[in-house]
Amino acid sequence: MPTTRFVELVGIPLRTYRRWQAKARGGHPPKGPWPAPVRAEHRESVVEIAKEHPAWGHRKVWATARYAGHRLSMSSVLRVLTEADLIQRADYHRERRKLAQARKAAFALPPTRPNQVWQFDFSEFETIGGGTWRVAGVADYWSKYEFGWHWSPTANQYDAITAVELAIVEAESLLGHPLIEDCPVDPDTGEVFPAVALVTDNGGPFRSIRFERFIASRPELRHVRTRVRSPGQNGVRERGFQSLKYERLYLEEIHDHLELVPIAETFRVEFNKIRPHEHLSWNFPYEVHTGVADPTTPNFDRPETVPPS
Repeated sequence: MPTTRFVELVGIPLRTYRRWQAKARGGHPPKGPWPAPVRAEHRESVVEIAKEHPAWGHRKVWATARYAGHRLSMSSVLRVLTEADLIQRADYHRERRKLAQARKAAFALPPTRPNQVWQFDFSEFETIGGGTWRVAGVADYWSKYEFGWHWSPTANQYDAITAVELAIVEAESLLGHPLIEDCPVDPDTGEVFPAVALVTDNGGPFRSIRFERFIASRPELRHVRTRVRSPGQNGVRERGFQSLKYERLYLEEIHDHLELVPIAETFRVEFNKIRPHEHLSWNFPYEVHTGVADPTTPNFDRPETVPPS
């Protein structure tokens, strides 16, 4: 067996193996294994969190452990999960950087607060015996907050309008006042400028006359379509649906929409209020969207609280 294949199987870096090999041949075998008190102290809790959320990587497990009061490094969590065979290694950092670069290119001036840019799209999921169902959802670009999802067997202009109406209702509930009050007004002419840019792709529902009339009837909204074949410009929305599928739906045996909708809604609440987000400095979208947390500063040292669903 080649050495490169051997070290890959046993999980040892090649340079480390060569160094150990040279010491052993020189009559000075490597010492160890050294005690790992930090890992031993927090191992049980870290493994419990990882088993409770099997689709999470070591970063989210680490952030959740920090919120629970465990002061340990991200690398220690990775080592604990590796030893427990609870982590799947993947080389995805390059792809994530490219997607982030494409998302930023979609905005000349990046948003600085919630309800400035919403991203909207459809996705679909096939149940075991209940056919294929489509979900329409709006996500806030700045806070990553997922507004209420609309499930339907279709993905047409009526479903698009319903999903945007759900988002408006929930956004106004979180704000405590209508969105129209956040719209800038020209002091000379009294003209009202839209407060929210609704970003979609170029799908049929978003190019329909009925949908455009609906947007025109809402002065707080303006509709922006991304470039053709540029899904990265709607990346927050696409990433949210990907998390829904890979972290929850693909792990369940879902027979019909009666099971699908409550499972998805449970995940949406978890996504907004429990799941740490690396892009938000490990804060939660609900707290960032409502102004409780600063998306540039981790808030691990506060008592662990879960907002009501």
